[in-house]
Amino acid sequence: MESITFARASQLTSRTGSPNGRLVLGLGAYPPEVREEALEANRANWDERTPIHLASQFYDIDGWIADGRGPRHWEVEALGDVGGLSLLHLQCHIGLDTLAWARAGASVTGLDFSPRAIEAARDIAGRAGLDRCSRFVCSDVHRAVEVLGGETFDVVYVSLGALCWLPSADAWAGQVGQLVRPGGRFYIHDVHPLAWAMADDELEIAHTYFEQDEPFVDDSDVTYADGEARLTSVRSYEWNHGIGEVVTALIRHGLSLVWLAEHDWTVWRRWPFLEPTGDGRWRLPADRPSVPLTFSLLARR
Repeated sequence: MESITFARASQLTSRTGSPNGRLVLGLGAYPPEVREEALEANRANWDERTPIHLASQFYDIDGWIADGRGPRHWEVEALGDVGGLSLLHLQCHIGLDTLAWARAGASVTGLDFSPRAIEAARDIAGRAGLDRCSRFVCSDVHRAVEVLGGETFDVVYVSLGALCWLPSADAWAGQVGQLVRPGGRFYIHDVHPLAWAMADDELEIAHTYFEQDEPFVDDSDVTYADGEARLTSVRSYEWNHGIGEVVTALIRHGLSLVWLAEHDWTVWRRWPFLEPTGDGRWRLPADRPSVPLTFSLLARR
């Protein structure tokens, strides 16, 4: 249900319809508590997603525990041997990607704003026998430095589906810059902002490529994982961030870019016409234009 604050805000700005049921709601001119309310709505949405994801074949928790899966091969190629290193995973959700690095020998910390997700991550760590080399902290990423007491890490890591939930690339990068210890590294693999800006059913630009104060508002009652359950906290808020905005923000906060790669593949079926590659990735068919679907970068402090 829409809160009183958002109902009041909607009287002061216009909402325009856009493809896929998204709306544009201007928050840039409103007090901080209004933007905070958007983030609280996202937290409620992700709390509800958690049990659906835990029961899904998409995440396959039992299979993940039994198979002993480690990091994806392209992540290992980027970061190499992490044995004995400290690694912080920001916006870790239920912690599978975090714990994959624990299996690779790192001492890992996962941080996420959803209490239910953090509870699930701790449970999975225990079931997988990884609780002694992992910890999970419940916090908004914007308070990570404070909540972690100024601790710094050899590696700070971000995986797919993270940046779109944050209103400011610069505020995020300010946290990242303080969390990477001198000589340490930052690695991210996330959705490419061009792919995010496209419609859900075709290779057509439907949304902004660049960061804007106004979020995209989604009232979908389903999540990306399989399952029949429906969300009741349906409203969520997203922001896109251009590649230049992300890179510049990281540089502004003390990191040096080592490399940046744009990939013509992703790890989920972004459009129904994507084709599997056989190694857990999806690409556009040969008869369609090749566009970047995800990106990754490595930076040093």
